[in-house]
Amino acid sequence: MEQLYPMKWDLDVFYEGGSGSSSFGNELNALEADIKKLSADLTAWADSPSEGINKRDKLSEWTSAVQSILLRLRQSESFVSCLLAQQVKDTAAMGLNDKVKTLAAKFNGVLTSYDEQLRLTDDEEWQHWLKGDEAASLAFSLNERRDAAKEKLTPALEALAGELAVDGYHGWGDFYNTIVSRARFEAADTDGTIKSLSAGQMHNRLSSGDRSVREASFKEWEREWGEQSELCGEALNRLAGFRLKLYDRRGWSSVLKEPLAMNRMSEATLQAMWTAVNEAKSELVRYMERKAKLLGVAKLDWHDVEAPLGSASRTVPYDEAASFILDRFREFSPDLSDFSAMAFRDGWIEVEDRAGKRPGGFCTAFPKSGQTRIFMTYSGTASNISTLAHELGHAYHQHVMNDLPPLAQEYAMNVAETASTFAELIVSDSALQAAVDENEKLALLDDKIQRSVAFFMNIHARFLFETRFYELRRQGMVSHAELSKLMEEAQQEAFCGALNELHPHFWASKLHFYLTDVPFYNFPYTFGYLFSSGIYAVAQQEGAAFAERYVALLRDTGRMTVEELASKHLGVRLDELEFWRGAVALTKADVDDFLALTTDQ
Repeated sequence: MEQLYPMKWDLDVFYEGGSGSSSFGNELNALEADIKKLSADLTAWADSPSEGINKRDKLSEWTSAVQSILLRLRQSESFVSCLLAQQVKDTAAMGLNDKVKTLAAKFNGVLTSYDEQLRLTDDEEWQHWLKGDEAASLAFSLNERRDAAKEKLTPALEALAGELAVDGYHGWGDFYNTIVSRARFEAADTDGTIKSLSAGQMHNRLSSGDRSVREASFKEWEREWGEQSELCGEALNRLAGFRLKLYDRRGWSSVLKEPLAMNRMSEATLQAMWTAVNEAKSELVRYMERKAKLLGVAKLDWHDVEAPLGSASRTVPYDEAASFILDRFREFSPDLSDFSAMAFRDGWIEVEDRAGKRPGGFCTAFPKSGQTRIFMTYSGTASNISTLAHELGHAYHQHVMNDLPPLAQEYAMNVAETASTFAELIVSDSALQAAVDENEKLALLDDKIQRSVAFFMNIHARFLFETRFYELRRQGMVSHAELSKLMEEAQQEAFCGALNELHPHFWASKLHFYLTDVPFYNFPYTFGYLFSSGIYAVAQQEGAAFAERYVALLRDTGRMTVEELASKHLGVRLDELEFWRGAVALTKADVDDFLALTTDQ
């Protein structure tokens, strides 16, 4: 049967020619010129404010330039990230990535000068300017930038730190990508021949329905990351060392200050969330014990946690998965379904299973073009289908915000994960309700509970590991052997001792620990999962009428804190336990159903 939806994305619509694109080169040159122009204007004003020129007019002029550059820089960052994801050994793309990072560092330096001008504007003039048509729609973002500027170093020092970060901080992040590109895994093909796989291809084998395949794959996964652990440990230590030194110079004592600010949430909200999660873990232990029994083992190993049960072990063709997702989306919102159909049809999604791709999945925005691109490696597992729905949720979130000013589109990671996880819930829950065959229902229910295990336990293990690693890193370099020990301890605690074989080199295999744009790339996932669960509960009560309210909530994600967002659209407090306990209670209901369904098995 002819393939209905393309399995490779179209990047030429943005800049034809890939990493050799002349139009992309022109884009970068224009960006560089505009960044220099804005920098010169801000510097000139700082040295000698022009007489007869109203500062409010200059603020408007600078803000317009900032938004124009931001839009094109985000597009450029997305383009090079897509080039490197589709072929990790694209040396030309590596060069472009370095140039884009250099431009981003220069722009961040200019933003520091811009923010300083926001800070220096007296309160009366500031409030007057915010009432104007252009600034009013950006009031939240502008106030946020102004307040943040009061807690940083001088503009010159912040700019210097940003420039040095290109070959230092960001350089170590890029070095990790080089490690991944060189990682090679051996696996037996169906005919017994041994073939070499990339990290992305090998990762899919870890959730195979065949336990012998999973065991062999996990052993090979651990072996290769063990081989790479010394280099990974060096990169991780240097990344953390850079952050800690910068935080110390800014006078920040807590490593959570920056990630909490970036996610626009309070520490009280974070602690309330983890408290509720810990209270609910005993239910997941019951599920894991039953799953171990179903798999015929005394205790689950790491690679068993995401092992499919029931008919989930069937390989689902890509077109079938796409149709399945579109049908589920349509039950909630025709607009969401129509948008996703366009993404499938028009080459917005890269899923082909081939060598040379990086592992994992992501969605990235091309805001100048009003489009997004989704990346993953599809092999037909239930987990792949969930990932696809997840990334489409991200894409829809950006879609409904495309008409907003660029600064108002800068939503935080935790609410970004809300949209994606909500999309997953739509797919998994509606499919579960429609299932008539017990074997299918078991597969779908297991897949759904697996996500609770991931967000309550796996993500918590990452949070515990990273928190403790930073404490140790303050005292000096942490060896790769110590990192593996920390990881095992965190997994043991987060999974409540429910696992047999752990994944000591998880810290080396997980890209999230090496990202330089977002520190602590972990707790926002759990926040998004539980926040979306709360939203989904409201959606179930209100039916189709909620779709419009949902879009209104998404559009506000770039212009208020998560506490304000929850209060306005849901009428709840996030810094108190009640909301979070209600959200985790949904997991208990799923576990109860799972146990009832498997009583006689």
